[in-house]
Amino acid sequence: MPSGAVIGGMKRLAPLFEPVYDALIEHNRKQNHWHGDETRWPVFAKTPGKAGHRWMLWLLRSKEAAVYLLDPTRAHEVPQKALGENARGIMNVDRYSAYEAMKQVKDGKIILAFCWAHVRRDFLELARSRPEDQKWALSWVERTGLLYKCIKERVEALQRPASLEFFEEQLRRQVEEMASQRDKELSDPRLEEGRRQVLSSLVEHWGGPVVFVVNPGVPMDNNQAERDLRGPVGRKNYHGSGAKWAGELAASMFSIFETLETWNVNPRAWLEAYLSECARGGGKPPGVEPYLPWEMSEQRKKDRALEKQPSEGGP
Repeated sequence: MPSGAVIGGMKRLAPLFEPVYDALIEHNRKQNHWHGDETRWPVFAKTPGKAGHRWMLWLLRSKEAAVYLLDPTRAHEVPQKALGENARGIMNVDRYSAYEAMKQVKDGKIILAFCWAHVRRDFLELARSRPEDQKWALSWVERTGLLYKCIKERVEALQRPASLEFFEEQLRRQVEEMASQRDKELSDPRLEEGRRQVLSSLVEHWGGPVVFVVNPGVPMDNNQAERDLRGPVGRKNYHGSGAKWAGELAASMFSIFETLETWNVNPRAWLEAYLSECARGGGKPPGVEPYLPWEMSEQRKKDRALEKQPSEGGP
């Protein structure tokens, strides 16, 4: 089949998914906890006012929806606009400054929970780059490991309310001990500069990493978003899009497929049902509510053979 026919067909399909994608964005705005991250996604087309082909693929991931956003910039306006001015909750992120610049964050509507995996990485990088600091840095890696252990024990204790208070106190004590050790070392004027930089960064972002202390449902890291982005990254199997519309279609389909998987809906069966409905409507998108996974009952998924079975692979 000529590539032009395939491309032309995909271009005609793209508008059919726009109502579903818009509904995902709107549903995601109503959540109260997100993971945010971004990665490079080249778009090999000329864009007015932009040099080069480096675009960004953003991810805003909640418990009920995954929203990918393609944008030529890495600016804070991207997640700010996608979440909407009324968004309120907690957002797990890395320490990229764009998240702190979001209006919802500045207004106190969204609290940022910075990633402890990145904190741990700071100490590991120092250990690798400076052998003389290795023992010191690895002692801090061990402290973060103990923190993860405390979090795991508290999560398990949520199922045993009688022991919860003990594990919450253990967690608070571990956090306080880390803060005390950090401040003690920073007060030493002889502290080596590499160590000072790592600990100073910890001070600067300390409010973010300890959000989980008073919010048991908030994880210590942003690993959820980083794992989800591995699919679009593709491990070098593909390298971006040749046109803006194609990149936007990719973002919308990543969003739809990942959200369907979250709700245990078979993406292939969903596509067949949805596109068949589009065909019956003369090539126009139908009312999307019956096709939104959060609107589907378990019985409806079974009746329409949309429920994903344990033995099924990907789409």
